[in-house]
Amino acid sequence: MIPWTPRKVKLALAQFAMVEEQQKNLETAIGYIREASKKGAQIVCLPELFRSPYFCRHERCEREYAEPVPGHVGEALSEVAKSSNIAIIAGSVYEQAPSGEKFNTSLIFSDNGSLIGNYRKVHIPHDPSFYEKNYFAPGDGGFKVFDLGIAKVAVLICYDQWFPEAARSVALMGAEIIFYPTAIGTLGAEPQPEGDWQLAWETVQRGHAVANNVVVATVNRVGVEGDSVFWGGSFVSDAFGKLLVKGDNNPALLLTEIDLGHSQFTRESWRFFHSRRPEQYTGVVRKN
Repeated sequence: MIPWTPRKVKLALAQFAMVEEQQKNLETAIGYIREASKKGAQIVCLPELFRSPYFCRHERCEREYAEPVPGHVGEALSEVAKSSNIAIIAGSVYEQAPSGEKFNTSLIFSDNGSLIGNYRKVHIPHDPSFYEKNYFAPGDGGFKVFDLGIAKVAVLICYDQWFPEAARSVALMGAEIIFYPTAIGTLGAEPQPEGDWQLAWETVQRGHAVANNVVVATVNRVGVEGDSVFWGGSFVSDAFGKLLVKGDNNPALLLTEIDLGHSQFTRESWRFFHSRRPEQYTGVVRKN
Protein backbone atom coordinates (compact mmCIF):
# COMPACT_ATOMS: atom_id res chain seq x y z
CA MET A 1 0.00 0.00 0.00
CA ILE A 2 1.39 3.41 -0.98
CA PRO A 3 1.71 5.56 2.15
CA TRP A 4 -0.36 8.72 2.47
CA THR A 5 1.05 11.24 4.91
CA PRO A 6 -1.20 14.32 5.13
CA ARG A 7 0.44 17.72 4.52
CA LYS A 8 -2.20 20.38 4.94
CA VAL A 9 -1.76 23.95 3.66
CA LYS A 10 -4.42 26.67 3.69
CA LEU A 11 -4.64 28.81 0.56
CA ALA A 12 -6.43 32.10 -0.15
CA LEU A 13 -7.29 33.65 -3.51
CA ALA A 14 -8.20 37.35 -3.67
CA GLN A 15 -10.34 38.11 -6.72
CA PHE A 16 -11.36 41.73 -7.09
CA ALA A 17 -11.96 44.56 -9.57
CA MET A 18 -9.31 47.19 -10.24
CA VAL A 19 -9.71 50.95 -10.49
CA GLU A 20 -7.63 53.61 -12.23
CA GLU A 21 -5.68 54.65 -9.12
CA GLN A 22 -2.74 52.30 -8.59
CA GLN A 23 -2.32 53.05 -4.89
CA LYS A 24 -5.96 52.27 -4.19
CA ASN A 25 -5.58 48.89 -5.91
CA LEU A 26 -2.55 48.16 -3.75
CA GLU A 27 -4.50 49.10 -0.63
CA THR A 28 -7.33 46.78 -1.69
CA ALA A 29 -4.84 43.96 -2.17
CA ILE A 30 -3.30 44.56 1.24
CA GLY A 31 -6.75 44.48 2.82
CA TYR A 32 -7.39 41.05 1.31
CA ILE A 33 -3.96 39.83 2.43
CA ARG A 34 -4.62 40.86 6.03
CA GLU A 35 -8.06 39.26 5.95
CA ALA A 36 -6.57 36.04 4.56
CA SER A 37 -4.05 35.94 7.38
CA LYS A 38 -6.73 36.50 10.02
CA LYS A 39 -8.65 33.56 8.56
CA GLY A 40 -5.68 31.26 8.84
CA ALA A 41 -4.35 31.24 5.27
CA GLN A 42 -0.65 30.47 4.87
CA ILE A 43 -0.37 31.55 1.22
CA VAL A 44 -2.43 34.18 -0.60
CA CYS A 45 -2.47 34.89 -4.33
CA LEU A 46 -3.48 38.12 -6.09
CA PRO A 47 -4.71 38.52 -9.71
CA GLU A 48 -2.67 39.43 -12.77
CA LEU A 49 -1.88 43.17 -13.10
CA PHE A 50 -3.57 43.85 -9.77
CA ARG A 51 -2.10 47.36 -9.60
CA SER A 52 -4.03 48.77 -12.55
CA PRO A 53 -6.94 48.46 -14.93
CA TYR A 54 -6.34 45.98 -17.74
CA PHE A 55 -4.76 48.61 -19.98
CA CYS A 56 -3.93 46.01 -22.66
CA ARG A 57 -7.52 46.42 -23.90
CA HIS A 58 -6.06 49.33 -25.88
CA GLU A 59 -3.48 49.06 -28.66
CA ARG A 60 -1.85 52.12 -27.11
CA CYS A 61 -2.41 53.46 -23.61
CA GLU A 62 -2.08 57.17 -22.81
CA ARG A 63 -1.10 56.49 -19.20
CA GLU A 64 2.14 54.78 -18.17
CA TYR A 65 1.57 52.06 -15.59
CA ALA A 66 5.02 50.45 -15.69
CA GLU A 67 7.13 50.69 -12.53
CA PRO A 68 10.48 49.44 -11.23
CA VAL A 69 10.25 46.30 -9.13
CA PRO A 70 10.38 45.47 -6.34
CA GLY A 71 10.08 49.24 -5.77
CA HIS A 72 7.15 50.70 -3.85
CA VAL A 73 4.85 47.73 -4.37
CA GLY A 74 7.56 45.33 -3.21
CA GLU A 75 8.21 47.30 -0.06
CA ALA A 76 4.52 47.43 0.81
CA LEU A 77 3.94 43.72 0.21
CA SER A 78 7.10 42.72 2.06
CA GLU A 79 5.89 44.64 5.10
CA VAL A 80 2.41 43.10 5.09
CA ALA A 81 3.79 39.59 4.50
CA LYS A 82 6.04 39.97 7.55
CA SER A 83 3.48 41.67 9.80
CA SER A 84 0.73 39.19 8.85
CA ASN A 85 2.98 36.10 8.73
CA ILE A 86 1.69 35.02 5.32
CA ALA A 87 3.39 34.13 2.04
CA ILE A 88 2.25 36.21 -0.94
CA ILE A 89 2.06 35.34 -4.61
CA ALA A 90 1.79 38.93 -5.81
CA GLY A 91 -0.23 38.29 -8.96
CA SER A 92 1.67 40.39 -11.41
CA VAL A 93 2.72 43.98 -11.99
CA TYR A 94 3.90 45.87 -15.06
CA GLU A 95 7.66 45.85 -14.59
CA GLN A 96 9.94 48.55 -16.00
CA ALA A 97 13.29 46.72 -16.11
CA PRO A 98 16.63 48.55 -15.91
CA SER A 99 17.37 47.32 -19.44
CA GLY A 100 14.47 49.38 -20.74
CA GLU A 101 12.34 46.32 -21.48
CA LYS A 102 8.95 45.87 -19.84
CA PHE A 103 7.61 42.62 -18.46
CA ASN A 104 4.50 41.15 -16.86
CA THR A 105 6.08 40.08 -13.58
CA SER A 106 5.01 38.24 -10.45
CA LEU A 107 6.77 38.78 -7.13
CA ILE A 108 6.90 35.99 -4.54
CA PHE A 109 7.28 36.76 -0.82
CA SER A 110 7.86 34.35 2.06
CA ASP A 111 5.92 34.71 5.31
CA ASN A 112 8.84 36.59 6.88
CA GLY A 113 8.62 39.31 4.24
CA SER A 114 11.58 38.21 2.16
CA LEU A 115 11.30 38.61 -1.60
CA ILE A 116 12.39 35.14 -2.67
CA GLY A 117 12.09 35.67 -6.41
CA ASN A 118 10.11 36.76 -9.42
CA TYR A 119 8.66 35.22 -12.55
CA ARG A 120 8.24 37.03 -15.86
CA LYS A 121 5.34 35.86 -18.05
CA VAL A 122 6.71 33.70 -20.86
CA HIS A 123 3.77 33.44 -23.28
CA ILE A 124 2.41 36.77 -24.48
CA PRO A 125 -0.99 36.88 -26.25
CA HIS A 126 -2.01 39.35 -28.93
CA ASP A 127 -5.68 39.52 -29.86
CA PRO A 128 -8.36 42.22 -30.03
CA SER A 129 -8.67 43.72 -26.52
CA PHE A 130 -5.64 41.67 -25.40
CA TYR A 131 -2.85 43.64 -27.09
CA GLU A 132 -0.16 42.42 -24.74
CA LYS A 133 2.69 42.29 -27.24
CA ASN A 134 2.44 46.08 -27.46
CA TYR A 135 3.38 46.25 -23.78
CA PHE A 136 5.31 43.17 -22.60
CA ALA A 137 8.50 41.51 -23.72
CA PRO A 138 8.41 37.70 -23.37
CA GLY A 139 9.81 36.58 -20.04
CA ASP A 140 13.55 35.96 -20.20
CA GLY A 141 14.07 34.15 -16.91
CA GLY A 142 12.56 30.78 -17.72
CA PHE A 143 10.24 28.78 -15.53
CA LYS A 144 10.97 28.74 -11.80
CA VAL A 145 10.01 26.94 -8.61
CA PHE A 146 10.08 28.70 -5.25
CA ASP A 147 10.43 26.97 -1.88
CA LEU A 148 8.15 28.61 0.67
CA GLY A 149 9.04 26.08 3.35
CA ILE A 150 5.49 24.79 3.63
CA ALA A 151 5.32 24.05 -0.11
CA LYS A 152 7.22 24.35 -3.35
CA VAL A 153 5.31 26.61 -5.70
CA ALA A 154 5.45 27.87 -9.26
CA VAL A 155 3.78 30.88 -10.81
CA LEU A 156 2.53 30.90 -14.40
CA ILE A 157 0.67 33.99 -15.59
CA CYS A 158 -2.64 33.99 -17.51
CA TYR A 159 -1.88 33.01 -21.15
CA ASP A 160 0.74 30.58 -19.81
CA GLN A 161 -2.20 28.52 -18.54
CA TRP A 162 -3.03 27.25 -22.05
CA PHE A 163 0.37 25.59 -22.49
CA PRO A 164 0.77 22.08 -21.04
CA GLU A 165 4.54 22.38 -21.58
CA ALA A 166 4.70 25.13 -18.94
CA ALA A 167 2.79 23.15 -16.32
CA ARG A 168 4.78 19.97 -17.01
CA SER A 169 8.06 21.89 -16.84
CA VAL A 170 7.45 23.33 -13.37
CA ALA A 171 6.02 20.04 -12.10
CA LEU A 172 9.20 18.24 -13.19
CA MET A 173 11.15 20.96 -11.38
CA GLY A 174 9.38 20.03 -8.15
CA ALA A 175 6.40 22.39 -7.96
CA GLU A 176 3.63 21.11 -5.69
CA ILE A 177 1.26 24.04 -6.32
CA ILE A 178 0.94 25.99 -9.55
CA PHE A 179 -0.53 29.45 -9.11
CA TYR A 180 -2.10 31.09 -12.17
CA PRO A 181 -2.78 34.83 -11.66
CA THR A 182 -5.13 35.80 -14.47
CA ALA A 183 -6.98 38.64 -16.22
CA ILE A 184 -9.42 36.99 -18.60
CA GLY A 185 -13.02 37.48 -19.61
CA THR A 186 -15.41 37.92 -22.49
CA LEU A 187 -15.69 40.85 -24.89
CA GLY A 188 -19.16 42.21 -24.37
CA ALA A 189 -21.69 40.41 -26.54
CA GLU A 190 -19.05 38.91 -28.86
CA PRO A 191 -20.11 35.39 -29.89
CA GLN A 192 -18.18 32.33 -28.73
CA PRO A 193 -18.37 30.05 -31.79
CA GLU A 194 -15.74 27.66 -30.40
CA GLY A 195 -17.81 27.02 -27.29
CA ASP A 196 -17.84 28.29 -23.70
CA TRP A 197 -14.61 30.25 -23.11
CA GLN A 198 -14.78 30.08 -19.32
CA LEU A 199 -15.44 26.35 -19.35
CA ALA A 200 -12.42 25.77 -21.61
CA TRP A 201 -10.27 27.98 -19.36
CA GLU A 202 -11.21 26.05 -16.24
CA THR A 203 -11.05 22.63 -17.90
CA VAL A 204 -7.53 23.01 -19.32
CA GLN A 205 -6.15 24.03 -15.94
CA ARG A 206 -7.84 21.20 -14.09
CA GLY A 207 -6.30 18.97 -16.74
CA HIS A 208 -2.86 20.30 -15.84
CA ALA A 209 -3.57 19.41 -12.21
CA VAL A 210 -4.48 15.83 -13.13
CA ALA A 211 -1.70 15.25 -15.68
CA ASN A 212 0.96 16.52 -13.29
CA ASN A 213 -0.61 15.56 -9.93
CA VAL A 214 -0.21 19.07 -8.59
CA VAL A 215 -2.60 21.50 -6.95
CA VAL A 216 -3.66 24.27 -9.31
CA ALA A 217 -4.78 27.59 -7.81
CA THR A 218 -6.14 30.15 -10.28
CA VAL A 219 -7.20 33.69 -9.40
CA ASN A 220 -8.93 35.98 -11.88
CA ARG A 221 -10.07 39.58 -11.71
CA VAL A 222 -13.73 40.60 -11.82
CA GLY A 223 -15.58 43.65 -13.10
CA VAL A 224 -16.33 45.42 -16.35
CA GLU A 225 -13.66 47.51 -18.07
CA GLY A 226 -14.88 48.96 -21.34
CA ASP A 227 -16.06 46.03 -23.45
CA SER A 228 -14.17 43.52 -21.31
CA VAL A 229 -16.20 41.54 -18.77
CA PHE A 230 -13.88 39.68 -16.40
CA TRP A 231 -15.64 36.58 -15.18
CA GLY A 232 -13.82 35.85 -11.92
CA GLY A 233 -14.40 32.14 -11.36
CA SER A 234 -11.20 31.74 -9.34
CA PHE A 235 -10.72 28.17 -8.16
CA VAL A 236 -8.47 25.60 -6.55
CA SER A 237 -8.22 22.09 -7.99
CA ASP A 238 -6.61 19.21 -6.18
CA ALA A 239 -4.15 16.87 -7.89
CA PHE A 240 -6.93 14.72 -9.36
CA GLY A 241 -9.03 17.56 -10.73
CA LYS A 242 -11.51 17.95 -7.87
CA LEU A 243 -12.67 21.54 -7.29
CA LEU A 244 -12.04 22.50 -3.68
CA VAL A 245 -13.39 26.04 -3.95
CA LYS A 246 -14.72 28.22 -6.77
CA GLY A 247 -15.77 31.85 -6.95
CA ASP A 248 -18.47 33.57 -8.97
CA ASN A 249 -18.14 36.92 -10.75
CA ASN A 250 -18.11 39.05 -7.60
CA PRO A 251 -15.17 40.28 -5.50
CA ALA A 252 -14.31 37.68 -2.90
CA LEU A 253 -11.63 36.12 -0.76
CA LEU A 254 -11.72 32.38 -1.41
CA LEU A 255 -10.15 30.04 1.14
CA THR A 256 -9.55 26.32 1.13
CA GLU A 257 -7.29 23.71 2.67
CA ILE A 258 -5.24 21.49 0.39
CA ASP A 259 -3.45 18.25 1.20
CA LEU A 260 -0.11 17.84 -0.52
CA GLY A 261 -0.02 14.30 0.81
CA HIS A 262 -2.93 13.55 -1.49
CA SER A 263 -0.91 14.91 -4.42
CA GLN A 264 2.02 12.65 -3.64
CA PHE A 265 -0.23 9.63 -3.14
CA THR A 266 -1.94 10.28 -6.48
CA ARG A 267 1.34 10.72 -8.32
CA GLU A 268 2.75 7.47 -6.96
CA SER A 269 -0.52 5.62 -7.65
CA TRP A 270 -0.94 6.70 -11.26
CA ARG A 271 2.79 6.88 -12.07
CA PHE A 272 2.52 9.37 -14.94
CA PHE A 273 6.03 10.66 -14.30
CA HIS A 274 7.50 7.18 -13.93
CA SER A 275 6.03 6.19 -17.30
CA ARG A 276 7.26 9.20 -19.26
CA ARG A 277 9.28 8.59 -22.44
CA PRO A 278 11.14 11.85 -23.12
CA GLU A 279 12.98 10.39 -26.12
CA GLN A 280 9.62 10.26 -27.91
CA TYR A 281 8.76 13.90 -27.30
CA THR A 282 11.23 15.72 -29.54
CA GLY A 283 8.39 17.02 -31.71
CA VAL A 284 7.08 19.02 -28.76
CA VAL A 285 10.03 21.41 -28.89
CA ARG A 286 10.44 21.50 -32.66
CA LYS A 287 9.53 24.84 -34.18
CA ASN A 288 6.94 24.74 -36.96
